[in-house]
Amino acid sequence: MATLDLFADPVDLTAALIDIESPSHHEKEIADAIYDALGALDAAGEIELIRKNNTIVARTHFGRERRVVLAGHIDTVPLAENTPHHFVGDILYGCGAVDMKSGLACYLSAFARFASSGASPFDLTMIAYEAEEVSSEYNGLYLLERDHPALLQGDIALLGEPSGAMIEAGCQGSIRVLVNAHGTRAHSARSWLGDNAAHHLAGVMTRVAAYEPRSVEIAGCKYREGLNVVGLSGFVATNTIPDKAQLIINFRYAPDRSIDKAKAHLEETLALEEGLELVYDDIAPAAMPGLDNPVAAGLVAAVGGDYRGKFGWTDVARFSSLGIPAVNFGAGDPGFAHKKDEQCPVDQIRTVAHILNAYLAGEDNDA
Repeated sequence: MATLDLFADPVDLTAALIDIESPSHHEKEIADAIYDALGALDAAGEIELIRKNNTIVARTHFGRERRVVLAGHIDTVPLAENTPHHFVGDILYGCGAVDMKSGLACYLSAFARFASSGASPFDLTMIAYEAEEVSSEYNGLYLLERDHPALLQGDIALLGEPSGAMIEAGCQGSIRVLVNAHGTRAHSARSWLGDNAAHHLAGVMTRVAAYEPRSVEIAGCKYREGLNVVGLSGFVATNTIPDKAQLIINFRYAPDRSIDKAKAHLEETLALEEGLELVYDDIAPAAMPGLDNPVAAGLVAAVGGDYRGKFGWTDVARFSSLGIPAVNFGAGDPGFAHKKDEQCPVDQIRTVAHILNAYLAGEDNDA
């Protein structure tokens, strides 16, 4: 069975995590290794260690006034012949190198250090969770949020998603809808005998194409919305008028909109003609930046005030829904996530580890 040294150099720990293959739904081996490594810590105070399927939660109970939650997913997308790890110069390659075993390594390393020494002004929670890369119904953090929300409680949460070693605060929400049209099938040589379902979608497609996305600044973070057709179908045959057609539309919205307000704006913009059917296929809430929280001030100081808004959706929204400010903070360029040549610069892993350790040690903050 694989073993992990949580006190190793975070780069070496990242490499060790990469070498434990863990595509979604196959996380048992890496979960076993993390659980055993956390359970073996010689802690200065009692560590509460909980396992729910392949999601591991470790919590210190030093009696501190504030609690920081560190969270990272343990799964990857399917392998693409990109394990085990390898180095090319100062770049670490391998499945999960950037998304997000480098961030996970930094968080596990920091938790081990401060749980063992008790040398932090914060109590700490470490959450290593399964199934982030697949449907939300399997997501370990979602299941904790639904069934055991007390385990997520804290004054701030950090998620180790790749962010270029800077803070990416909050996240935008996402709504995916289906617009269905119905008509009557006919031979295209006698099209007047039919009713072309695809043509009924022309108006809504035109409105989506003409949409002018809004940019908004919240707590110094800029978010840019977007409304786009991401799928369309309606083909029967090259000589046939389609009797069914469908658009798939994705709305990415800024965190100053609630789900209800985002839905209302979307429906007003689409302005569907009579006969068209709107189906909500997926809804994910946005998350506010949370940088005005006093506990976040020390982290902002530790990164030298370098932060920006997160355009994509991440699991920080799960914490935000519980009233817990949350930020993304990890190593590497998210543009390399899910790629065969997935990679992360070694210096960014060490930078994230250094900043995280300084923050959790209470340096340059008021904790």
